[in-house]
Amino acid sequence: MALTFEVDPAVGPALRDGVLALWADVSNAGGAVGFVPPVTPEEIRPALLKHLVAMTEGGTRLLVGRDEHGEVAATAFFTFNTHPLMTHWVWLYTVMVHPRHQGRGYGADLMAAVEHTARTAPGFEAVEAIRLTCRGGTGVDGFYAKSGYKEVGRVPDAIRVAPGDDRDDIIMLLPLQ
Repeated sequence: MALTFEVDPAVGPALRDGVLALWADVSNAGGAVGFVPPVTPEEIRPALLKHLVAMTEGGTRLLVGRDEHGEVAATAFFTFNTHPLMTHWVWLYTVMVHPRHQGRGYGADLMAAVEHTARTAPGFEAVEAIRLTCRGGTGVDGFYAKSGYKEVGRVPDAIRVAPGDDRDDIIMLLPLQ
C-alpha cells in the first residue's frame, strides 16, 4: 500500500507525537537524522519544536507521508532561505521513512513527493532547486543520487558521530529548472 502525502498538515498532538516517534525510531535504527542512538522522543522534542516554530513563522513547510492506518510514516521539512541572494532554492531537512516501511520504495515515493511539492505547491513558485546535506559513510548519498540529486560539495570530517568517528558532510542539489 502506498503512502499518502500531505503538505502543511494541521499540527496537533497526534501529528506532533507521530513525528517524534518516527524521528526516534529512525534515529534508533541508525538513521542519520541529527541524533545518535539511543535517543528518546523527549530528547528530540526541542529539535521538532524548532521546526514547528519555523512553520508558524512561514519559513518552514512540512511534507508528511501517512501509511494505510493514517500513522506518520515519512517526513521532509522544507526551509526557505531568508538571505535575499538565495531565495531561489530551499533546504530539505529531516527526511525520514519509518524503518518498518523501508525496502518498499517509500523513500523514492517520498523524494518524488518532495520534488512534486517544490514544483507545484503554492509558495514554491520562485524555487529553482532543493539543497540538502547528508552524513557520509551511510550510503544515503547514493539514495539521493537515484532521486536526481547531485553531489555539489563535501566537508571532510564535519560530523562527529562519536569520538574517533568523524563523517563527511555531503551537500547535494536537485535543480528544478
